[in-house]
Amino acid sequence: MEKKISLKEKILVAGAKGMVGSAICRALKKSNYGNPNNGGSILSPSKKELNYLDFSTLQDWFKKNKPSIVIIAAAKVGGILANSSKPADFIIENLKIQNNLIETSWKNGVKRLLFLGSSCIYPKHASQPLKEEYLLTGALESTNEFYAISKISGIKLCQALNIQYGFDAISLMPTNLYGTGDNYDINNSHVLPALIRKFSEASEKSLSSVTCWGTGNVLREFLHVDDLARAVVFSLENWDPKDSSSPKDIYGNPLYFLNVGTGKDITIKNLALKIANATSFNGEIHWDNTKPDGTPKKQLNIERILKLGWVPKVDLDEGISQTVFEFLKKENLRGI
Repeated sequence: MEKKISLKEKILVAGAKGMVGSAICRALKKSNYGNPNNGGSILSPSKKELNYLDFSTLQDWFKKNKPSIVIIAAAKVGGILANSSKPADFIIENLKIQNNLIETSWKNGVKRLLFLGSSCIYPKHASQPLKEEYLLTGALESTNEFYAISKISGIKLCQALNIQYGFDAISLMPTNLYGTGDNYDINNSHVLPALIRKFSEASEKSLSSVTCWGTGNVLREFLHVDDLARAVVFSLENWDPKDSSSPKDIYGNPLYFLNVGTGKDITIKNLALKIANATSFNGEIHWDNTKPDGTPKKQLNIERILKLGWVPKVDLDEGISQTVFEFLKKENLRGI
């Protein structure tokens, strides 16, 4: 089957300096995109170089640089604490970033656009594993509803422009991500990197115990960021919602967004044990059940993207081991 993008594309990766964006840049280069010998380029401006919150500046940049493909990995992100304490920041900034990029791409004749959402878009108590059809069928998890609403708006804007104007905009919904370039801040990171920092530092200091948030009984799914990056490149090359062979919803209508994950989940308690083992922490693990758990279970149904031909490759144990090694090296812990 002929690929839907060529090696000659000028590809803008919005958010290229973050964990997801940098992984996408690596995956694109691995597939020979951005090679000037083929006439291609990867545009990866930093926040200082291009302010996605400023519509006028963005318009001028697009007219000057003329990207043919746009990948939106730029977003304001954080864990439960950050989402709960700064809800206005999360909804305002994310709406501005994605609306500006999507509208500017459409108005400037971009060939294909891929928007990255999040699995938190699904209702808190939806049936598991989560299918694409479950979007907007129930109430969201309160600890990140403002971020989720912004992401839902992005998905729907892409879908609306595709339906009404034929603008080739697609979306992917990744599950919880981890890996190279993650944020390990103890106060605003996600659960897996936060646990890596907590257990690594406890091991370094030979602490006798570690206390983790919540009950540890909730279930989460984790995807290595390199697997998501491959899914982005794969989808840009192979997936057009309007193709007759592309995934449809249960009513036979085209799907304009697809789930991306491993299809497997794990309790946070078992995740903590894996990370404790990977960081050589041998003390006790305590759970503070006065702290919020978030959604009880969040596992994606990935049947649609699997049928297209993409599969995840990074095993969780392997991914944790690699990520812990990278963190220890970065923090210069235990003489690495």
